[in-house]
Amino acid sequence: MFAVKTDKLTKFYGKNRGIEQVCLNVEEGDFYGFIGPNGAGKSTTIRLLIGLINPTAGSAEVLGKNIQKDRTEILSRIGYLPSEAMFYNGMKVRELLAYSASLRGKDCSKEAEQLCERLDLDPTRKIGQLSLGNRKKVGIACALQHDPELYILDEPTSGLDPLIQHEFFKLLGERNAKGATIFLSTHVLSEVGHYCRNAGVIREGRLLVSGDVASLVHTGAKQIVLRGTNTIPDIPGIQNPKAENDSVSFMYSGDQKQLISMLSQLDFRDINISDPSIEDVFIDFYTKEGE
Repeated sequence: MFAVKTDKLTKFYGKNRGIEQVCLNVEEGDFYGFIGPNGAGKSTTIRLLIGLINPTAGSAEVLGKNIQKDRTEILSRIGYLPSEAMFYNGMKVRELLAYSASLRGKDCSKEAEQLCERLDLDPTRKIGQLSLGNRKKVGIACALQHDPELYILDEPTSGLDPLIQHEFFKLLGERNAKGATIFLSTHVLSEVGHYCRNAGVIREGRLLVSGDVASLVHTGAKQIVLRGTNTIPDIPGIQNPKAENDSVSFMYSGDQKQLISMLSQLDFRDINISDPSIEDVFIDFYTKEGE
């Protein structure tokens, strides 16, 4: 069964585009990255999946349930973290976590305590006294404490320091190893490269590609860096050329022997040819799709 399945899911806000004909298939037990820049349609997709808004067209199922007919059951089985969570400022952290658990009819006090310890979150502090990063930790604890089947996380690491980010992904890895599905919306490409098995790329409301991260990264393209020059070579087939700090970089997916032959006619000090990072691949992909 698919944990998330959408069929031509579409949302317009009046005449403004939200998403258009998005078709997603996320297997149960997957660690799935949903990639796109701000405004691409990630949050709109998530709000549709959990029933906060209704689609203009198309359909979707979460954990085998219809997002419109079975919204209450879906919400009982998922852990959701919005990109910006709002809480009652006068409540203490432990009070808010207990309140969140009570809405689900559960006692999550033991798990909440462990999460506060692992996330370095003081449960005695009032919400109104917390920094942005600590408020994000509260949202994470709320989403994780009831041990759901599916985690839907919208930009979860914004505001977290690197150590807490590491611990957060360690927590997700543990839950995923026990069979939970992780649906991670992010614009931080390195997170997808390090932690996700499969990923989808959304741009301007449309899903451009979806598949396993390894195949998306290994496109056959190479990252070329020329040092000792600021002149971008006039070579057919290069993408995303940049000139800075006495060096030139670009992506190239053509014949490498032909590239070397053309570069041999240029004046530069050093050359590096390597497999591109996941950031380079997706920036190149976005550029080509936008042409």
